[in-house]
Amino acid sequence: MPEPERIDRLTLWRAYVPRWAHDPLSGAGAAQFGGRWNAVGQPCLYAALELSTAWAEYNQGFVQHPATIAQLTLAGVRLADLTKPDVLAELNVSNTVHTTEWRDDLDAGRVPATHRVANRIRRKRFDGLIYPSFMSPGGTCVALWRWNDGDAPKLSVVDPEGRLPKGPASARGRRRLSGSGSPSGLLLGLLSAPPEPL
Repeated sequence: MPEPERIDRLTLWRAYVPRWAHDPLSGAGAAQFGGRWNAVGQPCLYAALELSTAWAEYNQGFVQHPATIAQLTLAGVRLADLTKPDVLAELNVSNTVHTTEWRDDLDAGRVPATHRVANRIRRKRFDGLIYPSFMSPGGTCVALWRWNDGDAPKLSVVDPEGRLPKGPASARGRRRLSGSGSPSGLLLGLLSAPPEPL
């Protein structure tokens, strides 16, 4: 397979738990529990190429949970596009990898097929991969293993007015200041607060 080409600029969308609104570029959650394309202990950032896909993947088709939604900019990245049959063929990957029950394997102590594929792709100097969304048919997701470290791709959040909290303490402080505790005060606080605790 030829040397992976770098994508100059890519817009991503990420929906994540409001408690972590101050840390939109973290892959710690995936590292703690393991994910479709990463083992436990390996940081990985999951995002989507479409806003609707990010929302669907976050909720997993069940209860509609509150979320913080951030737009990210990714620059200088090498991604293996597993939505393309020719790329799957070059990497010797079956299309069935997208429907494998990776979580069942992980919970049973087995190495999921997706993890074996991810390890092969990483050895070929890719920073991550593009894969089809399971929860949003026609949508596309990105799993990123390397970012903002040395020669890794550069990832940033689009926040021109600085509305995201700078840390956990600032997020808690905003909640304390948003309203007097009465129903009307709480409503006023929700209407006047920045939109991160969606």
